[in-house]
Amino acid sequence: MTLAAHHFPAPHDAPDAPPVVLLHGFASSAEADFLTPGWADALGAAGRAVIAIDLPGHGASPALTGATDARTGAVLDAISDAIGAALGAAGEPKGAVDVIGYSLGGRLAWDLPARGPRIRRMVLGGVSPAEPFAAIDPAELAAALGGAAASHPLIGMMAGMISAPGQDTASLARLIAGLGAEPFAPTQHAPAIPTLLVAGGADPMAAGAEALLDALPQGAMTTVPGDHRGALDSPEFRSAAIEFLAG
Repeated sequence: MTLAAHHFPAPHDAPDAPPVVLLHGFASSAEADFLTPGWADALGAAGRAVIAIDLPGHGASPALTGATDARTGAVLDAISDAIGAALGAAGEPKGAVDVIGYSLGGRLAWDLPARGPRIRRMVLGGVSPAEPFAAIDPAELAAALGGAAASHPLIGMMAGMISAPGQDTASLARLIAGLGAEPFAPTQHAPAIPTLLVAGGADPMAAGAEALLDALPQGAMTTVPGDHRGALDSPEFRSAAIEFLAG
């Protein structure tokens, strides 16, 4: 699986610092979550190169295939391997990198330091301590996508998100099923590197995120204004992320 990666070199006169990898949220893209809102520009102004990756089935990346969810752990393994390959293709096969992950991107980034990529520091925003996809029955989601009344509001919401114009509905449904089958377990593969958690003060998706600090030996947390989308776009989040990664 070859993921699309948007690479923005650091300014020529910038001090030597690791590039920053950006991992976006579910049913979004690097363009929508980070590039259009100006994250790459802000990080470039701070002297950092940027590698913004489109996750499988999102943006310009290929679909998540059915073969990846044939065994336990296959989805996370496939995505982690693909992220590592994308860094290599962007010219960062061995050097250290920093990571900013939001929502699904933050949940996926949680496991990355233990899986191989040489990550120095991370900022994870909008991450839930629970696995929302574990509550979604794939058969009920398929029925809702086929026009049946959703048996639960969460299923209806997810069906609406992944069937919106421009979405790869089948790939996103497989991703939901795959992650639901291997739900987020924060104490497993918890990052031992410096990690900043960021939560929007009005974001129900990140409610209880402070519980994740118990698994982080070098963790910190900050709250910024906004709901799930507003927090990502807030200048407070951007400033906190850039300051933390410069630490």
